[in-house]
Amino acid sequence: MKRLLTICLATISLYATAQNEEEQQRRPRFRFDIEHPDVHDPVMARGENGRYYIFSTGMGVGCISSPDLKTWQPEKSVLNPIPQWAIDSIRGYRGHTWAPDISKHDGKWLLYYSCSTFGKNGSAIGLAVNKTLDPTSPYFKWEDLGAVITSHQHISTYNAIDPNLIVDEDGTPWLTFGSFWDGIQLVRLKKDFKTLDGKPKTISRRIGRKLSQKELKSVEHYTIEGGDTIETGSNAVEAPFIIKEGKYYYLFVSFDYCCRGERSTYRTVVGRSKNVDGPYLDSKGQPMEHGGGDTLIGPNKEFFGVGHNSAYKFDGQWYFLSHAYEKAHNGQAKLFLRKMKFGKDGWPTLEQ
Repeated sequence: MKRLLTICLATISLYATAQNEEEQQRRPRFRFDIEHPDVHDPVMARGENGRYYIFSTGMGVGCISSPDLKTWQPEKSVLNPIPQWAIDSIRGYRGHTWAPDISKHDGKWLLYYSCSTFGKNGSAIGLAVNKTLDPTSPYFKWEDLGAVITSHQHISTYNAIDPNLIVDEDGTPWLTFGSFWDGIQLVRLKKDFKTLDGKPKTISRRIGRKLSQKELKSVEHYTIEGGDTIETGSNAVEAPFIIKEGKYYYLFVSFDYCCRGERSTYRTVVGRSKNVDGPYLDSKGQPMEHGGGDTLIGPNKEFFGVGHNSAYKFDGQWYFLSHAYEKAHNGQAKLFLRKMKFGKDGWPTLEQ
């Protein structure tokens, strides 16, 4: 009997192993696409070695690099190890880090990053610094400086994710951030680029009114990719990015919904102001804090949605960077990179 039981268990084990191997053969393996890499929430910088580096949502913040903006290769993640302060303070966060921002000031690269979980505004924005982006340099080392700003579920009126740093003409740093809840926030920072110098204020909403405290406390975030929707309320705006061109500051944000693959409806909208703290108006004069914003790009014949953008000027040329849920790739979030120009009317357009 014992021998028979052993034979049966061995047979079951072999059968299970065979099933597992067959399943692995059926399941497509991820292969890095050097020309159309998968990214979410990309930001970009040109390093000391002339290479372009894109940082994006991923475990410990993802990174890829390119010599020419055409072909890409994967690089090591930024946060290694994952900051313990974030694991301890953000419930559910285990290292999958969202929506970074990269820029260089006072001789250091500043990388802001988001620690959160879907459906919650118990979140934090952290800051890591490095002397160089070149991983072959002896000076290459990311140093985590901890939290910059946090938000608390059922207490905060905003969600502390999706950071972007803008330094105004006077040299004052400002941090814009936010997702759903009461929309896009802007707060002044002190010269250390980490300490808040005032309270956040709303500069963009998806809807034309301020949400009530009851609505804010009941808001939950959206969806897990490939899963069912978790409704979040009607204030579907996130992913701010501010640039300065000519006499205007331009605020880009994303309306509607990301992260749904073929059901994504992301679109990028823009407004402008002569002051970094707004008010930002669209081309019809509608304030973005009351629902305004001109659509720059959104769902079309090629993409289910295009959003969470950033923008950079290299050698006199502006570039628009985002992820796009591409129809040719079954709704996968692919890198979307286009040249951007400003017309005589001062409004941006993208080259095809």
